[in-house]
Amino acid sequence: MSKFEIKMPKLGESITEGTIIAWNVKPGDHIEEDDVLFEVNTAKVSAEIPSPVAGTIIEILFQEGDTIPVGTVIAVVDLGGESSSIEEKSPATEEKNNFSQEEPAKEPSPQKDISSPERTQTDKWYSPAVLRLASEATISPEELEKVQGTGYQGRVSKKDIEKYIDQKKKGATPDVADTLLQNSKPMKAAENKPVAPVFENKSAINESVFVGGEDQVKDMDPVRKVIADHMVMSKKTSAHVTSVLEVDVTKLALWRNKVKDDFFKREGVKLTFMPAIAEATVRALIDFPQVNSSVDGYKIIQKKHINLAIAVSLDNGNLVVPVIHDANQFSISGLSLKIDHLATKARSNKLTPADIDGGTFTISNLGSNGVLFGTPVINQPQVAILGVGLVEKRPSVVETPEGDVIAIRHKMYLSLSYDHRIIDGSLGGNFLKRIAEYLEKWDGNK
Repeated sequence: MSKFEIKMPKLGESITEGTIIAWNVKPGDHIEEDDVLFEVNTAKVSAEIPSPVAGTIIEILFQEGDTIPVGTVIAVVDLGGESSSIEEKSPATEEKNNFSQEEPAKEPSPQKDISSPERTQTDKWYSPAVLRLASEATISPEELEKVQGTGYQGRVSKKDIEKYIDQKKKGATPDVADTLLQNSKPMKAAENKPVAPVFENKSAINESVFVGGEDQVKDMDPVRKVIADHMVMSKKTSAHVTSVLEVDVTKLALWRNKVKDDFFKREGVKLTFMPAIAEATVRALIDFPQVNSSVDGYKIIQKKHINLAIAVSLDNGNLVVPVIHDANQFSISGLSLKIDHLATKARSNKLTPADIDGGTFTISNLGSNGVLFGTPVINQPQVAILGVGLVEKRPSVVETPEGDVIAIRHKMYLSLSYDHRIIDGSLGGNFLKRIAEYLEKWDGNK
């Protein structure tokens, strides 16, 4: 019997475990490659995990609701044939797939190709089934690169390539958003290893908390548990300081009101203030690169890539932080499309690990809930986070050649929480002021 061990995959940076939400298979079920095996939930992402092989489920080792460390065997698949030893996989292959497979001692398994990732000239992972279908449809490696993947870690699944081939036969073209996203420069997450331990809150109820007879006690869901631990760890790791600045965004507001209707007709998404704030933040990070860093002991790790993370609140009350990799390569239109695309994926529970890995700086839009300003907690292992307050009209003193006058201006507060271990008040204040300058001097024609 040739066996294939399904392990809990790594689902994001600093994630060490995942909770099985639902099994889609049971022992005895026959599965095909790319069939969804189970749904897993972590602090950063919920994902459907597909099978990399075809076979029969022999054993399921964990139940729904179990939280399992990354790399733990959770199910076993029978591939057929006889086996006497477990294949030794290279670290690169193990890191990509988090699977191990027993190889037949005498006769090669028909599934052998699946145990080793297939790659195109650009070193992107494709399964044998995808490559076979692409070859039969005479799709070149360059064309295959443009196919949007919806599988695990953003890979192209059998369903993706079949849909693409079907659309190609019909002469259909991708929508505007997908086309612009695919034509953007490739997004590659910078390596960002965890630099601080995770502190776990093991106790269900604090002994000092009184629970009355009519009080309701309920467990946190898996996402909320990890968020709680991550926030406590961040406070214990970084010396938090917050600076706040009022910004006059009247020029930006007038420009937005002028172009938003045409922008929606052209791009298909609403033009909010966030893309402009994101662009100003990226420009300030280029000016002050130490803010785009992490800390490891007494070492400062200054990041080469500017990977902008933007917090998205979910309907269930939880929070995820998808990442725009290499955000400095996007225009206002590109940032708008990317922000809308990631927010939609987050709220429809379709984010992949690649969507939330490698962030180097975070923006939290507090103003979406009508909040003027706040003091957000740093998203480790980053060293700063920008809080964006509500944009509202306020009376303000304006200097004119004829003297000071009271005028109605569009104002907002920006708050920057930063790690005082490597960012002092001067650097934090100058960085925040630079963002404000870019917004106050906004020129939509640049």
